[in-house]
Amino acid sequence: MFLLFDYTGTDVFDPLVLLLAAMAIDAYLGEFGPVFRLLPHPVVLMGHAIGDADGRLNRPERSPTDRRIRGVVTAVGLIAAAAGIGVAVQWFATQAPAGWVLELLLVAVMLAQKSLYDHVRDVAVAVERHGLDAGRKAIRHLCGRDPETLDQGGIGRAAIESLAENFSDGVVAPIFWYVVFGLPGLLAYKMINTLDSMIGHKTERHQDFGWAAARIDDVANWIPARLSGALIIGAAATLRFARWREAVRILRRDARRHRSPNAGWPEAATAGALGLALSGPRYYHGHETHEPWVGDGRAGVRPKDIRRALRLYVRACLGGGLAVAVVLVVKLAVVGAG
Repeated sequence: MFLLFDYTGTDVFDPLVLLLAAMAIDAYLGEFGPVFRLLPHPVVLMGHAIGDADGRLNRPERSPTDRRIRGVVTAVGLIAAAAGIGVAVQWFATQAPAGWVLELLLVAVMLAQKSLYDHVRDVAVAVERHGLDAGRKAIRHLCGRDPETLDQGGIGRAAIESLAENFSDGVVAPIFWYVVFGLPGLLAYKMINTLDSMIGHKTERHQDFGWAAARIDDVANWIPARLSGALIIGAAATLRFARWREAVRILRRDARRHRSPNAGWPEAATAGALGLALSGPRYYHGHETHEPWVGDGRAGVRPKDIRRALRLYVRACLGGGLAVAVVLVVKLAVVGAG
């Protein structure tokens, strides 16, 4: 956005500098827990809006076609509303004294670097210190599969798969859409992602109403997912225990075999880098799904493998920050040359 639409940020900061600061704040502070015990998190507000629309418009007595049309209208309307709020906040940030602080904090709370790290680390700690039952309890915060069906290897795979997929959804994609379209792009993306997580499921209730949400999410994550795979490969090249060439090989072979058009890219890169086999059969709501394996390595993932995945994730996040810094330098060079 910043070159295409001539948005140069506030009077104080270039928006890319603001983004780098927001990434640093998120990496250090995470979810701003004390603040959001008093105030609702923006994503929670998005969830309330989606839930209200789902309850009002997605009624079982309506025909599948009617529910699909209503789902399209709901998704487009809520995404447009989120983008509109982003435009308003961005305008305020450029007009009000110290208005940039509001944009800085809003961008920071929309990222998930530290919170994702903490949730995945908690799984490793739970299994190491308290055993299988504690690990099953901890994994509930990361994925929707049936935890009672998971052994230690299954818990480890679920944790690493969630880390890889959410690196794309919760870190790279928000950064990407902020770089491209500023705060409106970031808020629109978070609405898209929240829509998909709440109604973008192939269940009886949501297969029609959530159809548009799922398709839009696939499109919005297409580029970020592939960037995520590249960042993971780059991170693997900086770690002695990781194998970046194997990450490239497994990504090229297995990324498109994944059930998701996007999640396979960071997952395959992670599996190859760590010498693991991810994905595979799993249970959701009592039903087994037979997913293809991703990677050629061990399926018996141990807590130490989760910790290796976390080190890889941290390097990939740093790589994302470096990429933003490179974009900033290029932008300043182009603006200066103009």
